[in-house]
Amino acid sequence: MSHFGRKAVHLGLTVPSLVGWFITILATNFEMHLIGRILQGLSFGMMIPVRSVLIGEYTSPKNRGAFLTLLALAQGFGIFYVHLLGSVTDWQRTALICVFFPFFSLIMTIYAPESPSWLASKRRYDECRTVFRWLRGYDEDDELEEMIHARILIEKAANVENKTKNNVFKQVASTIKKKEFYKPNLLMISAFCMIQFVGGTTMAAYSPVIIKLIVGPEANANFWMIALDSQRIVSNSIAVFVINKVNRRTMMFSSGGLCVFSHLAIAVYVYTRKHGMLQYDAMWLPLLLINMQFFTVAVGMIPLPTIIAGEVFPLQYKAIGGTISTLSLSAFMFLALKTFPILSRNAGIDGTYFVYAVVITLNLVIIWFLMPETRGRTLQQIENEFRGGRLQTVEEKGTELDPIVVNYKRRKSERRCSSPLLH
Repeated sequence: MSHFGRKAVHLGLTVPSLVGWFITILATNFEMHLIGRILQGLSFGMMIPVRSVLIGEYTSPKNRGAFLTLLALAQGFGIFYVHLLGSVTDWQRTALICVFFPFFSLIMTIYAPESPSWLASKRRYDECRTVFRWLRGYDEDDELEEMIHARILIEKAANVENKTKNNVFKQVASTIKKKEFYKPNLLMISAFCMIQFVGGTTMAAYSPVIIKLIVGPEANANFWMIALDSQRIVSNSIAVFVINKVNRRTMMFSSGGLCVFSHLAIAVYVYTRKHGMLQYDAMWLPLLLINMQFFTVAVGMIPLPTIIAGEVFPLQYKAIGGTISTLSLSAFMFLALKTFPILSRNAGIDGTYFVYAVVITLNLVIIWFLMPETRGRTLQQIENEFRGGRLQTVEEKGTELDPIVVNYKRRKSERRCSSPLLH
């Protein structure tokens, strides 16, 4: 992504998904199914950082949250759609229908532009300006020039640092110590750990089992699985409109608190019912608690980590930061899916939900100290906050100014003074 660009990588990762679906459609044995799933898993795993980074760099701070929330909405729709198809038709027809989604994605990506941020990082400033204005118009030129200015200064600082630190281990140690590197990575590791234990992942894979364990064996698990998927789509749609009007931190901790409460409430309900301690019981009560949990999952707990993943990584470290966070996401997904059957069998669904509540709480505490408010702020402003202050030009540091910075400042001055009219 850093070397070839966001668009090229996006195109390259769509192809294995397409091939994986075609192999699944034609599968006649287990081995073909496995190969198809491996290709889709590789595509999905590597696509996670690319999609957030690309949308974050394309969009204006005013609308960035809503566009990034669409990722959660699309994921919720995909789960609902596959569950619905799987309820009415066989797996082969389901795969045949699903293959059209990556195909349309491939066509759209071919006609999409490259990220302006990546063009700036490769010193292709004229192309960067053209693409940026094509995406957003001329109203946000201040952000454009701020981004280009920052890239010039970072590149100059990196060149100086590389000359003084030839030892690769010293360079790695220096990078790890930078606040703008380790803080976003720790933040995203915690957020992606939390996202796997709030219930979305386990419910997508084990929903009939979970519904019967919480509600009771008499529950129509397939019906409620589709109903919960539908509720998730509605809640994700609400989140798209709400996310730009509410601060990220406010939404994170309000939905997080409600999520912890719903997990503890489900654990207490199942425990008291199991031990005959309930004074009143009815099917609507556990269903209400599950719907409350799913509301928090769809409105805040899954969309918000996806949003901040597209906002917090500095341009210089987006590739490595995306790799680290995606690795953690995949590891925690594996852990959640593989431990759920063991945990629910040995500790019961009440014990499982209690453990999940503790995990969510611990990660919310970490996020409280690391997560800045990002709503309405440019990517450069967010990067500066992690760094602890804005970048200084060498002129401000009292040394001779680099010619490329002089040319940049001259162009910026000419741009601002090119019209005698005051706007």
